[in-house]
Amino acid sequence: MTTTVPKVFAFHEFSDVAEAVADYVVYAQNGALTKKLKERKSSAVNLNLDDKAASSADMQRILSNKSISSRDSSKKAKKEKERRFKIALSGGSLIQILHEGLLKRDDIQWGKWDIYFADERLVSFESDQSNYGQSKRKIFDLIDTEKYGTPNIYHIDESLIDDPQECADNYEKVLIKGFAGRDSVKLPMFDLFLLGCAPDGHIASLFPNFQENLREKLAWVVPVEKAPSGPENRISLTIPVICHSHRVIFVVEGAVKAPVIKTIMERPEKGLPSSIVNEGAAGRVSWFVDDDALTDVFVTKKKYKFHNKIEFNEPFKEEPATTEK
Repeated sequence: MTTTVPKVFAFHEFSDVAEAVADYVVYAQNGALTKKLKERKSSAVNLNLDDKAASSADMQRILSNKSISSRDSSKKAKKEKERRFKIALSGGSLIQILHEGLLKRDDIQWGKWDIYFADERLVSFESDQSNYGQSKRKIFDLIDTEKYGTPNIYHIDESLIDDPQECADNYEKVLIKGFAGRDSVKLPMFDLFLLGCAPDGHIASLFPNFQENLREKLAWVVPVEKAPSGPENRISLTIPVICHSHRVIFVVEGAVKAPVIKTIMERPEKGLPSSIVNEGAAGRVSWFVDDDALTDVFVTKKKYKFHNKIEFNEPFKEEPATTEK
């Protein structure tokens, strides 16, 4: 493994992390909803309808091209209307950070969000250990849906929590339906994949010593049994799915995370899950970390540059971060 170094944005306070993460989420949202669709250029027929010499066959071709153009415009308008922001969330402290940062904003188009989960603990949705349950109580239930719309939320089938393999298979079908549709898609592509990182180095529900799950290349979702911390049974999206995302961000806070962050940033050859993602999604990974989690960590820190609100009809442009001196 090479020493690919991601962008690391450092913040003094928890509230600063929440504000910056929310800004970046909205930035990614606006990028996803305004990106230009690739249009197939059709060859034009340069004929004059008033030219008496024009043959009936020529005129027929013109009318046919106009009909095709009309259909293409209709398809484009439909795609514009159906354009969605596809995002994956993990659990833990990330949910509180999103609660703090997102709910105060007035530029979130919740009605155009498709929300999936990076992983799930196989417990009742009423449990504090449920990623969906926590997200629902701390975020989804608090959205002003009349003003901002209602997101599509894709969670596991709660009736399958006693069978990790069946639950994983079922959630993979949910992903296939959402991303593949009638097309053949090797991997889903999220616009934004949000992750935390636990003190033991696991991300989503991919644990460092579960090598079979870390090496999985084909499945989109895997069952996790006998997890070393928290609920034993879980499901998790896989490394290839995470790395295929348009953007990946890790959100980490607290001094208890400093030792694992030091290993991730300084010893990527150790092969912790997040180091694998740093490498596999190189150039598309950003870390939002408070100062406590960077204690004694040797890494180049960047100062996060907040983005101005992007009007929805303006083209989306990537802006580089500035390096902290």
